[in-house]
Amino acid sequence: MTSVAVPEMSAAFRKNRWTFGLGTIGRDMVYTLVSMFLIVYLTQIDISNRDLGIITGIIVAFRVLDAVTDPLIGMLVDNTRTRWGKHKPWILFGALLSGGMTLLLFHDPRLTWPGMSSAMLVTYFTIVFFFWSTTYALNDIAYWSYVPELSSDQKERESIGSKARIFSLVGLFFVVAANEPIRNMFATRFGGQQQAWFWFAMITVVVLWIFQAVTLFGVTEPEVAAEDQSHTTFRQFLNAIVKNDQLLFIAIAMALFMIGYTTTTSFGLFYFQFVYGDGNMFSIFAIVLGVSQVLSLMAVPHVAKRLPRKTIYLIATILVVLGYVIFYFAPTTTMLFIGISGVIIFVGQAAIQLLMLMFLADTVDYGQWKLGRRNDSVTFSLQPFINKAGGAIATGVVGATAIWVGLNGRAEGDLLNSQEAFIFKMAMFAFPLLCILVGFLIYRSKYRIDEQFFAQIRSDLDARAGGVPNAESEHTDIDATLAASTLNLPDPGPM
Repeated sequence: MTSVAVPEMSAAFRKNRWTFGLGTIGRDMVYTLVSMFLIVYLTQIDISNRDLGIITGIIVAFRVLDAVTDPLIGMLVDNTRTRWGKHKPWILFGALLSGGMTLLLFHDPRLTWPGMSSAMLVTYFTIVFFFWSTTYALNDIAYWSYVPELSSDQKERESIGSKARIFSLVGLFFVVAANEPIRNMFATRFGGQQQAWFWFAMITVVVLWIFQAVTLFGVTEPEVAAEDQSHTTFRQFLNAIVKNDQLLFIAIAMALFMIGYTTTTSFGLFYFQFVYGDGNMFSIFAIVLGVSQVLSLMAVPHVAKRLPRKTIYLIATILVVLGYVIFYFAPTTTMLFIGISGVIIFVGQAAIQLLMLMFLADTVDYGQWKLGRRNDSVTFSLQPFINKAGGAIATGVVGATAIWVGLNGRAEGDLLNSQEAFIFKMAMFAFPLLCILVGFLIYRSKYRIDEQFFAQIRSDLDARAGGVPNAESEHTDIDATLAASTLNLPDPGPM
C-alpha cells in the first residue's frame, strides 16, 4: 500500500482538534444519562408498569419521528448565514435548551405537585422529552457537521475524530462509572433517589455548558469552510440524502451497529444488579472499559497508516463478536471473564465508531462530487437520527425486557432465576450481535469510498474549484458520469 504524504499541521488545526474535541465531554455525559439511564431512573421513582410501558413507547415514537426532523434541522443549519458562521449559533442554542430539558427530565414533578395524576405524569414526560430530543438534535447536528469543514484531509479528520471520540468517552464513562456512587451519596444527603437523580443531572448539564463554551470560543473556522453557497432548496435537501447512495448505505450500517451497541450498554447496570448480583461492580467495570476504548481510539490513527480502513473494520468486528460470545457464557462467580470480554468488545466498538464518523465525513465530499453541492449539516443530520434510532430500539428492548422479567421496583440483589436470566441475556447479547453482524455485511458489500476513491474525489473537487463549475447544471448529467466512473472502479476484494 502506497503511503500518502500528509501536509504539516497548521497552528489553527492543532488548536481546533483540541477545542473541538473537548466540547464532546459534556454532550456525551448528557446523552449517556438520557439514553442509558432514563429507563433505570423511571424504575426507581415508583411508577406503575402501565405508565412505564406508555412512557417507553412514547420515547421510542419520538425517536422514530426524528427521522423526519433531524434532516430538516440539517437543512436549517446549512442555510444559516451569520457573522459567527452556520454552526456556532445552533451549537449554543441547542446546548442551552437541551441542558434545561435534561434537568426537567430528571425532575420528578410529583415532588412539586404531589397530587399529580398518572395521566399528567405521562404528559409531562412526553412534552419534556420531545423538547429535549429536538434541542439536543440542533446542537448535535451543528456540532458534528463541523468535522468535514475543519479539514479536507483524511488523516487530519482521523486526528480530529479520534480526539473528539476520546473526550466523548471521558464524558460517557464518567456518567456510567460515577452514576451509582455519586447518586447514592446524593440520595443519603437529599433524602431519596428522586432528588439524587436530579442533582446528578445537574452535574452533567453544568459540564455540558462549560465545555461547549470551549468549542464556541476556541474553534477557528477555516476560510475554505466559510465559502458561500447558494440557499439549499427542499429539492436539493432531498437529493443530498436520497441521491447520495454511499451516505444511505453507511447510514444503514451505522444504525444497525448503534442498535446493537446501545442495547447492550443500556442493560449494563441491570446486569450487575440482577444477574451478577453486585451493582457496585458496574462502576469498576465501566472504568476498565473506558480505558480500553481510549487506548483503542488512540491506536486507530496509527494503525490506519499501515492498514486500510476496511481491514481495521473487519478486525474490530471480529473482536466484538468474540467478546460477545465470552460475555454470554461468562460465569457470574468471578469478574475475570466478564472483564476480559468487556475489554475485547469495547476495543473493537471504539474503533468501529471512529471509522463510522470518518465514513460519514467522507460522504460529504462524495455528495459534493456527485451532486455539485456541499451539504455537510444535512449529511451529518443522519448521525443523531442513527443514534436516536439505536437508542429508541434499545429503549424499547430494555423497557419491554424489564417489564417481562420483573425489574420494575425489584430490589437490588434479588437475582433473576434461570428462565428470566436466559430472556435477559438473549435481549442483551443475541439480538445486538445479530444487528452488528448485519451492519458489517452491508458495509462490506455496498460501501465503496476507500482511500484511493476518496483521493480521486478530492482531486476532482480541487480541479473544479480551480475553474471547472462546481454546481448542478441542467446540461450535465452528473449521475450518468458517476455511474460510469463507479462501475469502472477496481474492486479491492476481500482484505
